[in-house]
Amino acid sequence: MAHANFLTDNPAVYEAWFPDPEHVAARFADDVVRRFGGGDDLLDVGCGTGRDARWWCEQGYRVTGLDSSPAMVAHAAEHCPRAEFVVDDMRSFDLRREFDVITCLDSALLYCHDNSELEGFLTRCHDHLRPGGLLIAEARNGAFFLGNTELLDGVAERALSYDGQQYSSRTRLWIDHAAQLLRRERCWRLPGDDELVQRSAWRLLFPQELRYFAARTGFEVLALFDEPGPRTDTPWSADAELSERMSGDRLHLVARRID
Repeated sequence: MAHANFLTDNPAVYEAWFPDPEHVAARFADDVVRRFGGGDDLLDVGCGTGRDARWWCEQGYRVTGLDSSPAMVAHAAEHCPRAEFVVDDMRSFDLRREFDVITCLDSALLYCHDNSELEGFLTRCHDHLRPGGLLIAEARNGAFFLGNTELLDGVAERALSYDGQQYSSRTRLWIDHAAQLLRRERCWRLPGDDELVQRSAWRLLFPQELRYFAARTGFEVLALFDEPGPRTDTPWSADAELSERMSGDRLHLVARRID
């Protein structure tokens, strides 16, 4: 059986599969806001379970979360009543208001598979930011895969015991060069020995490509770096020096709306 995304349809399992007990991702965004002078009215695009929103609300942010998954949004609204959550498409949303900060963390940005979708998303962000507002985005780094097969070799296996149930997966990745996509096939074995195959893909963005599209849609790039970040081998810290080598597997963008 093929399925769109088992984890986004099961938010509690998602949080167990991708634990973040120290709120590293939310702290990363908060540190970047403080470093580059952002405000406290925040829109989180690709908010998922609302885990980051919960931490931001505790720090005094006014948070709106947006996600295309109704299951994720329902979970987020239940567990973070202080924030507002909406189901919408990141490439075409229109909330009819402006924010101080927009975040798009993990790999949500990479679901913009072609140039028109990427430009649509960045334009939506520009139009939802107040002048001088910050965009903080995270993505896979296409440049990492130039001559590097580290993430492409073999099949990755994982298992999880959660709430008395057993979940396991086998995952393989490959590059679709023509489409500039990193494709993934994940084969699940679920409780009751049900099997499920999930296929997805992420856009592989290159540093200069991301810089170009940001400038094209009305942003000044304040920082573009590979390490450190919330999902890098080098741990994030508030005073971290930002690496511009661009050889790591993640990209982090900080950009300001300039018009």
